[in-house]
Amino acid sequence: MFIDTHCHVYKEYYLDIDKIIQNANSNDVKILIVNGCDMKSNKEVLELVKKYDNVYGALGFHPTELDNIGEDELKWLDDNINSSKIVAVGEIGLDYHYDNTDKIKQQEFFKKQLEIARKHDLPVIVHSRDSIQDTYNILKNSSVRGVLHCYSGSLEMAKEFIKIGYFLGIGGIITFKNAKNIINVINNIDLEYILLETDSPYLAPEPYRGKINEPAYIPIIASKIAALKGVSISDVKRITTSTARGIFDFLK
Repeated sequence: MFIDTHCHVYKEYYLDIDKIIQNANSNDVKILIVNGCDMKSNKEVLELVKKYDNVYGALGFHPTELDNIGEDELKWLDDNINSSKIVAVGEIGLDYHYDNTDKIKQQEFFKKQLEIARKHDLPVIVHSRDSIQDTYNILKNSSVRGVLHCYSGSLEMAKEFIKIGYFLGIGGIITFKNAKNIINVINNIDLEYILLETDSPYLAPEPYRGKINEPAYIPIIASKIAALKGVSISDVKRITTSTARGIFDFLK
């Protein structure tokens, strides 16, 4: 079976979540980790993991969703992170893409959420956009381990993250024609450090690029990685699933 280690299967994006789950199952995607980004989505994650046996969750505050986040929200995270079937703190991290970014606040809340993960002995699912060096510096000085979601950094940085205990989440971008950077990364790191993800509803792989993504497309991503690595899709399935099971506790 496959595991989609990062998706956002919310009612905001999908009219029929039952169908999305069924589509995933039909394509051998048997476990989904739905990531929260703000209070609304975090609460929905808690509902989803109760409703669907094969859905697990991550709770956290995305770096671009911090305008209304303060100590009360962090306390809520601390109080709810050990809820049944929550397997990580995420999606958290840094995003310097926009000109009006408050980098100091992002770094502060990133560190505070890392501390919550450390306190509860949970891995983290990390977002890093135009902020790879600061992300690395902060993670290097924490005792928390986890995943670099939708990895887009260099091969050199990938190797540095792996040294400090991080894995790389790879999604639909690997199928894009202009994905030379991430293809170079995949070609030069061991398959054991790669996790499969869709980031649904975003970043649908070819031939669905530009359309709404869904976890059922995980085998397309796996097939591309298999071709690049010169292995079978069964090998990609077996190894990435084993890695995900080693990081996340799906027994909750």
